[in-house]
Amino acid sequence: MTAPDLVVIGAGALGAATAYYATRSGLSVEVLERGAIVSGTTSACEGNLLVSDKEAGPELDLSLYSNQLWNGELAEHGDLWEFEAKGGLVVASSPAGATGLTELATRQRAAGIVVEDVPVDRVPEYEPHLTRDISGAAFYPQDCQVQPMLMAAHLLRMAREAGAVVRTGVTVTGFLRDGDRVTGVRTDQGDVPAGHVVNAAGTWAGQIAELAGVEVPVLPRRGFILITEPLPKTVFHKVYAGEYVASTQSSDESLQTSTVIEGSASGTILIGSSRERVGFDRTVSLPALREIAGKALRLYPSLAGVNVMRSYFGFRPYCPDHLPVIGLDPRAPGLAHAAGHEGAGIGLSVGSAKLLIQQITGAEPELDLAPFAPERFALREAA
Repeated sequence: MTAPDLVVIGAGALGAATAYYATRSGLSVEVLERGAIVSGTTSACEGNLLVSDKEAGPELDLSLYSNQLWNGELAEHGDLWEFEAKGGLVVASSPAGATGLTELATRQRAAGIVVEDVPVDRVPEYEPHLTRDISGAAFYPQDCQVQPMLMAAHLLRMAREAGAVVRTGVTVTGFLRDGDRVTGVRTDQGDVPAGHVVNAAGTWAGQIAELAGVEVPVLPRRGFILITEPLPKTVFHKVYAGEYVASTQSSDESLQTSTVIEGSASGTILIGSSRERVGFDRTVSLPALREIAGKALRLYPSLAGVNVMRSYFGFRPYCPDHLPVIGLDPRAPGLAHAAGHEGAGIGLSVGSAKLLIQQITGAEPELDLAPFAPERFALREAA
């Protein structure tokens, strides 16, 4: 059997997008997943495609690039994954928060984001059920939404239709080497030679990297989401409190919550969010759920008395510098990484994957991948 050009480890959003763009570039692809497809973080998130929650810098550049893909070459498939260009409304609950929101919007506009200042008296035109007790608001029309499991599943389906092989229940146990070069993977079901290997293993990407003898410090950060019973249309956009931006960049280990609320096509309302560094502890945290619910009620008092059908949680894969790891790894030639996107993985998946495949195939990436280089952590330690 001919060895594939590319083995992708992981069948979540990043692995699916990588397989999709690889097959579109003419590469033969084999995807290996130890569980079921989209059984990790991709199955336990909201499907955000946000530009509003990012400061000017490399991650925002990647977000804008990905946004162009979602709204451009992938737009014809949007119905498959319930794509919604709903826009995001960010609100501030205090005068100081409103000032901070205005300053953030100014920096973001300079970086290419479309931001509309919303006078407080016009907020009900956007969200009629939102509390009137706010001090400032801004609307981000570029914010979008997808159903993440559908997105990953359909990208994998399209990759398979283009010749990719997707195997589930296969655990990668090591790497094949020719000197320093990675030439494939070892699994519990046999060796799989390949021209290149992409580590898209989500929160387990650090463990996969260790098998290749390199360090990629991707760690888990637990987060919870509440789902209400179906309701008449109540939330018309993605709505979140201004402190959410700061929480995404925080390195605190303790519990942090910031309100994010949005409606779904089925009428349910998704309420988040929380962040805490507890390893892979799968214990349901009642304090986290209470805090999320309490803050949501401050923004939407009308939700008082609404039943919560269920909650779920996942582990966001984050890096210490809050930038993902994307690119070929010079410490182990033949190995590449696409991981560590934390809460932005769904939105950034397609841009990350397309740029990575450009790099693997020898094309000039349309966006500089240097800020996301896998070896950056080793270089900092050496310095």
